[in-house]
Amino acid sequence: MVDPSIGRLMRTAEAGDGTAADELFAALYQELHRIAERQLHKGGPELTLGTTTLLHEAYLNIAGREGVAFATRGEFLAYAARAMRGLMLDYARRRQAKKRGGEFQITSSGADLAANEVRPEELEQLDGALRTLATVHPTLAQLVDLHFFCGFSLAELASLRGVSERTIQRDWRKARLLLHRTMQDV
Repeated sequence: MVDPSIGRLMRTAEAGDGTAADELFAALYQELHRIAERQLHKGGPELTLGTTTLLHEAYLNIAGREGVAFATRGEFLAYAARAMRGLMLDYARRRQAKKRGGEFQITSSGADLAANEVRPEELEQLDGALRTLATVHPTLAQLVDLHFFCGFSLAELASLRGVSERTIQRDWRKARLLLHRTMQDV
């Protein structure tokens, strides 16, 4: 359910009011900070970005785009998660660039990585699969962004979308299956 003041800010920001866009960002700051922390944790130890840096870079990225509209809080958060994921990918690519000697980095054997951390290469592969999924089924891609990257539970997503939890569970299974197939083809 969208807070009425958040909804008002979203509509005003969509109309081009920069002040409303700033107020919307401030109103959702804690939630966005949590998303940034989760994104960086999943990125693994090779990503040395700070949470606040990632969050502020994402804000500048979002604020600098024209014509971007968000009908719901979920759309805004999913867009923010995609912006953060894109920034993390750019950061990982720059670190591994040959012109900076990235090919000579000392890396871990993988044994010390936590089970839920994703290596930058895997993050890039997942990003490509999500982009493909977004062209075929944007609603499922948004579901992945909100559940996997933003950390929303399936029950929270059902409430956010105004559907049953069972519907969200079916969509989650569908999205995982399509992503798995897409990642195998890459």
